[in-house]
Amino acid sequence: MSQERVVLITGAARRVGAGLVRYLHARGWRVVIHYRSNAAAATALATELNAARDGSALPVQLDLLDVARLPELVAAALTAFGRLDAVVNNASAFYPTPVGGFTETAWDELVGSNLKAPLFLAQAAAPALAQTGGCIVSIADIHADRPHPGLMLYTVAKAGLVAMTRGLARELAPKVRVNAVAPGANLWPDGGEVFDAAERERILGTIPLGRTGTPDDLAQAIAFLLDAPYLTGVVLPVDGGRSVVL
Repeated sequence: MSQERVVLITGAARRVGAGLVRYLHARGWRVVIHYRSNAAAATALATELNAARDGSALPVQLDLLDVARLPELVAAALTAFGRLDAVVNNASAFYPTPVGGFTETAWDELVGSNLKAPLFLAQAAAPALAQTGGCIVSIADIHADRPHPGLMLYTVAKAGLVAMTRGLARELAPKVRVNAVAPGANLWPDGGEVFDAAERERILGTIPLGRTGTPDDLAQAIAFLLDAPYLTGVVLPVDGGRSVVL
């Protein structure tokens, strides 16, 4: 079994997920690139990384809401690479659900992608992670305990993800560490239904460090948590100081 560490990143074909993949791959990790529907982007990313280091990247398609199949992601990593050292829960649905207008379908999508899938994936991955002394890092949100108007179901899901992080940190210790990062304004969501140009400008004005975050900012924090052997149950804000002023 190769000693190069292996990380499974969900929702990794594009945007923040692809940034995390490139950052960790450049630092010696082998990567399982999970995607739901964007096969072209995931395949192109894996091809790019395998050209740089042969046999170091694997794209795997799965709908995370099909929780019965989540063990297949773990199996794919073990079959391809022989080990699993880390899981990064990045995949996330995001759209407005104001009170009075949300539906059970929205609940299933938002809580399913942001909480249910990460929890069931953690359960599936725990035995393999225990074998390597591995870890789980999830992407929460500073609004989990500072709710943003109009995002009720997303807020509930991310608050649950924070509770999941702390609960799993206790349940899976000492063999598996479990942490999270809580971004503020990073890459803006596609579309402007929540954060239009005026709202983005307003938010930018509240960030003490004077800029929005980047995928590399998140990746650097995640890489730190992956290599911090005495940290578990931590939710690390990666927000340029915005949570201080909210």
